[in-house]
Amino acid sequence: MVPSDLEIAQAAVLQPIIDIAKKMGLSEDEIDFYGKYKAKIDFVEVLDRLKDRPNGKYIDVTAITPTPLGEGKTVTSIGLTESMAKIGKNVVLALREPSLGPVFGIKGGAAGGGYSQVVPMEDLNLHFTGDIHAVGVANNLLAAMIDTSILLKNPLNIDPLTISWRRVQDISDRALRDIAIGLGGRENGYPRQTGFDISVASEVMAILALAKDLKDLRERLGRIVIGYSYDGKPVTAEELKAAGAMTVLLKEALKPNLIQTLEGNPCIMHAGPFANIAHGNNSIVADLVALKCGDYVITESGFGADMGAEKMMDIKCRYSGVTPDCVVITATIRALKMHGGAFEARPGKKLDEELVKKENMPALEEGTGNLVKQIENMKLFGVPVVVTINRRTTDTDAEIALVKKLADAAGVSACVPIDVWAKGGEGGKEAAEAIVAACDEPKNFKFLYEDNASIKEKIEAIATKIYGADGVDYAPLAEQKIKQFTEAGFDILPICMAKTHLSLSHDPNLKGVPKNYRLPVRDIRPSIGAGFLYPLCGEMKTMPGLPSHPAAMDVDIDENGKTLGLF
Repeated sequence: MVPSDLEIAQAAVLQPIIDIAKKMGLSEDEIDFYGKYKAKIDFVEVLDRLKDRPNGKYIDVTAITPTPLGEGKTVTSIGLTESMAKIGKNVVLALREPSLGPVFGIKGGAAGGGYSQVVPMEDLNLHFTGDIHAVGVANNLLAAMIDTSILLKNPLNIDPLTISWRRVQDISDRALRDIAIGLGGRENGYPRQTGFDISVASEVMAILALAKDLKDLRERLGRIVIGYSYDGKPVTAEELKAAGAMTVLLKEALKPNLIQTLEGNPCIMHAGPFANIAHGNNSIVADLVALKCGDYVITESGFGADMGAEKMMDIKCRYSGVTPDCVVITATIRALKMHGGAFEARPGKKLDEELVKKENMPALEEGTGNLVKQIENMKLFGVPVVVTINRRTTDTDAEIALVKKLADAAGVSACVPIDVWAKGGEGGKEAAEAIVAACDEPKNFKFLYEDNASIKEKIEAIATKIYGADGVDYAPLAEQKIKQFTEAGFDILPICMAKTHLSLSHDPNLKGVPKNYRLPVRDIRPSIGAGFLYPLCGEMKTMPGLPSHPAAMDVDIDENGKTLGLF
C-alpha cells in the first residue's frame, strides 16, 4: 500500500539546496538561502551571465476538462521531470506556488502526489517564502490608499461607484465576497459596497507572474486602473502614488524560488495566479531562468487546455517572447468516463467509486470527445501534442487502448500511459522519450488572434474556436465596458476569459463537448497593469468558499511538532 503524500514527503531525504542550485549551474552568490532546502534566485545576475546560452526546449503540461478533484496535472509535470532525468536529460521544472485557499479547502496543495512530489512539501504548501503574503499586503495597501484619498477631499475626483479594486486574503471565505466598508462615522471612511477576492486572484499576482524585471514590475503596478473619475477618466495606482511602495513590498517576491523534486531534480516554483480568473501560469522570470539552465523545461498551465494553456499561448507567450516546443495533455480514464455520462462529479461530493472502477466502453468513447477537442485546441497554436494517460490501478488495458486509438486518430505525436504517482520517474520513461521526440518536430506557432483585433473579435475567437460556442451574447454592462475600454485604448490588450474550469462552456454542468450554445459575457473587467482584459462568463466567484468538510479539519500537529493530515 502506498503511504500518504505527507508520509512520503516527510520520509524523503532532501539534498541541501546549494547542491540543487549547482546541479542547475548556479553559484552560491546567485541564490539567497531560506533555510537548508529553499532559496530565491537572483534572476537578473543569472540571466545576464547566461544571456548567450541558447534556450532549452519548452514543454507545457495541460489537461482535458477535469473532474472537481483534478486529474493529476501537477503529478504528471513532476513525474515527467523525474522521467526526463532518468533518460539522461538536463531538465528543470517550473511550477506555480500553491494558495492556502485550496490547501485548506477541497482541492489540496500544489506539490504533486505519491512519488511525484516537490519538497519540502509542508513549507511550500503553507507560507513558503512569503510571496503570496507580499502580494496580499501590496494589494491591500493600494485599497487603503484609495479609500483614504476619497475621504481626504478626493483630489483625484474618484467616483466610488466605479471602484473595481478589492481587498484580498489567501483563505477561502465566502462571507467576505460582498461587504460594506466605512461604517461607523466619517473617521472610518466613505461608506461603500466592496468585497474580498482570494490573493491569487489579485491583479498584483498576475503582474508578479508577467513582469520581466523590477523596472517592468514598477511600471505595471503603476498602470493598475482602480476605477474612474466622475468625468470618466481611468484612475491609476501611479496617480494615487501607491505603485512605488507596492514595488518595494514585492521586490523580494519577484525573485523565483528554488526547491527540489523527491528524486533531487531542480524545481523553480514561483507565482500562483488562478487559471479560471487570471492567466493561470507560473512567472515569466522563472521560465527564463529555467530555459537558460536546462536543456528541457517542463512547466504547467492551470486547469484544462481551454483555460490555462490558451492563456499561456495568447497572454504569457506574448509578453515573454518564448513559445512551447511541445504541449502535453494529461487525461484520466476516470474523467473521460464522466464526460461520457457514466457518473456525475460535483464539487464537494465524493465520486461513486464503483462507477469509476467499472469498465464502460460506450461512456469512455463518448467522453473521449473532450480529449479530442482539447487536442484540436492546442494544435490551433501550431505546436506538437503528446497525450499522457495518468493511469489508475482500476484502468483496464482495453480502456487505455481505446483512448490511445482515438488520440492517435486526432493527430497527436504520441499517446502514452504513465504511472508516475506510484513509481516516480520510472513510471514515465516511455512518455519522456516521446516528449523528446515531439520537441524535435517542426512547430509553426501562431496566436489565436492578432493584437489589433477588436475586443469582441478576440472574445469571439476564443469562444468559437476554443470553447466551441456558436457565438457570444453580451450583457448591457459588457457592451458599456467594451465601448469604455476601446475609447481608452485598452482594446490592444489580450483577453483573459474568466469562466468555469469544469466545462468547455460557461456552464459547469455541460460536460464532454457542449454544442448549440452561446457564451454569455456579463461584464468585462480591466487588469491594465497585468496587461489583459478579463470578461466574466456566467457566474464567477473570485473568492472561493470552504466545503462542508474542508481539508483544514484534518490538519493537526503532534507533541513533537510533526504536521498531521496535510494530504
